[in-house]
Amino acid sequence: MSAYDKVTLARASDRAMGSFYMEQILDHFVELHGDRRFGDDGAICGGVGILNGEPVTCITMKRGDSLEERMKRNFGCPSPEGYRKALRLMKQAEKFHRPVICFIGSPGAYCGIGAEERGQGQAIAENLLEMFGIRVPIITVVIGEGGSGGALALSVCDSMIMFDNAVYSVISPEGCASILWKDSSRAPEAAEVLRLTAGDLYSMGIADVILQEGYRTNEELAAELKALLIRELERLKKVSAPRLLASRYEKFRKIGG
Repeated sequence: MSAYDKVTLARASDRAMGSFYMEQILDHFVELHGDRRFGDDGAICGGVGILNGEPVTCITMKRGDSLEERMKRNFGCPSPEGYRKALRLMKQAEKFHRPVICFIGSPGAYCGIGAEERGQGQAIAENLLEMFGIRVPIITVVIGEGGSGGALALSVCDSMIMFDNAVYSVISPEGCASILWKDSSRAPEAAEVLRLTAGDLYSMGIADVILQEGYRTNEELAAELKALLIRELERLKKVSAPRLLASRYEKFRKIGG
């Protein structure tokens, strides 16, 4: 399967996204709303639930099921208030010593004029900075298309789990091909160069665990994901907060270098 085939699978409209997996793995989930500055962004869903008997904060990009809902949620592309809501929930999780789990599945941040006027770039940058200092374990799960800084704004983590048909990249293959070669039809070629598949990211040390999808049902994948999350949280809870932050910093400095 080519890299662009993986992109196509990651973008499939019927692909199960974060809200489905949250429903499957969490008990008693309570959604929280608003960024306490401007409003509530439907493209980001976050709150508190119970995983294996312990409270966790869970945040996901949510694109909706029907066309009407997807338009309301900007097709899962968050606005500044969505990123600020996510950061507020992470700060709350730190205060109450709850681990954080983020689900990534979005082509990127919303690119509307209003979002830019309200500080889209600043909101993403603030998340990147602040997440390096959150003193509780953070796990990111890339379940679909992880695109651009809009995905990275929820991806600074101690452990990244990636579905094998998910992708994660600084830019879409079409955007890359348009910039490099002025020809978006060369997107399949760009996908290979971008090294955006789960296998590529694992080899570079960005993804820590790959969840093989195969021909299993979404419910079967959710059961394995739940077991993986429990295992990773048990491992991370044994690490002191100073060491956790140092390892998180080292992980991303190594990638950046």
